Amino acid sequence: MLEVAEAAPPVESLDVVARILRDRLGAVAVSFLITDFTGCSVVRLGAVGGVGTGEPARRISLAGSVYDDVIRTQRPVVEIGGQGAHARVVAPVTNRGDAIGLLELFLPAAPDAEVMKEIGETAHALAYIVIANRPFTDLYQWGRRTVPLSLAAEIQHRLLPSSLSCEAAQFAVAGALEPADHVGGDTFDYVLDRDTVQLSITDAMGHDVQAALLATLAVGALRRARRAGADLVEQARQADEAMRENHQLGYVTGQLLRISLRDGGTEFVNAGHPWPLRLRDGRVQQITPEVDLPFGVQSPHTYRLQRLDLRPGDRLVMLSDGMLERNVKPLDLPDLIVHTRGLHPREAARTLIGAVVDAGRGHLKDDATVICLDWHGTDSSQRAADTGADLTTASAPSPDVPRP
Repeated sequence: MLEVAEAAPPVESLDVVARILRDRLGAVAVSFLITDFTGCSVVRLGAVGGVGTGEPARRISLAGSVYDDVIRTQRPVVEIGGQGAHARVVAPVTNRGDAIGLLELFLPAAPDAEVMKEIGETAHALAYIVIANRPFTDLYQWGRRTVPLSLAAEIQHRLLPSSLSCEAAQFAVAGALEPADHVGGDTFDYVLDRDTVQLSITDAMGHDVQAALLATLAVGALRRARRAGADLVEQARQADEAMRENHQLGYVTGQLLRISLRDGGTEFVNAGHPWPLRLRDGRVQQITPEVDLPFGVQSPHTYRLQRLDLRPGDRLVMLSDGMLERNVKPLDLPDLIVHTRGLHPREAARTLIGAVVDAGRGHLKDDATVICLDWHGTDSSQRAADTGADLTTASAPSPDVPRP
């Protein structure tokens, strides 16, 4: 299947998979549904004939649907209708924790274990096909845009990592961003190296295109320094220097975090950004390291390398000040972090964002951004082989929480 998909034009790779499944399994219908930018809905690619039709993507809300169950649990679902009805199979299309979308099939009969195994393997391969082909076509970008993006939002989304979630043996991390009505300059980033995982979150002053341009300069400087092997202090220094030397009127707050995958040691730089929150043993505590000046402030300053106390089983939440806005009704963010402790970081991040949007009745004065990190620790003997989850402490079942 991979060979045939590779030989096909990028825009037709999904059709190749559908044809193979129809031929091999006798499927009546096969489709791929991609998650949109909000993470709250999916879009069936090809439903309106493709990107060239000029028609908007048809958004299918996840709330209360079988699609939501499959994405949240990462387990396929089989639905059997009445006599003579087709069997419906929905399987997750996911790579390293990044929930790209769903594979949906209608089969003439209920699938046995062997067929389900083949569907699962195909869905996993489909994730790689999407990842390999999306740099060459706008099809997947079109499918994720259920609402038009402003120029500022377009710039902002291009600054985010290509995958908003990642899993490894030692950790799971996910980020989510909800732009304000007039887009601010929030961004987040992460990268996994051989021995470390690095995270960053930034918030550029202002709104609309000017804020997006400030964010572009800061993120570009941070990535350039990081990719050159610079430590966190040097990364911060270069971001600050880039802002000042390019005569940008404004500043960018930010946090940089690096965790050793060998011993769990942490390094942290805080450039004028809100303090992070840590969930440990069922309690949320605000971590209060020293705060240095934002990137781009003209006054002479330096950046200090600090440590964070991070232990196996902890959940760390890094956020922008838009998560702390209270436009309409109060929101107990620490309490919601506790209530979402049983969710994957991917689901927890979206739930936290959704609660902030609901508190503002759908209107945000500032971008709301969150990074959710679960630290499993470096002792792989105490973690589940399939998910990396900590086996030393049993997770309490999470009560029902509002979902975005």
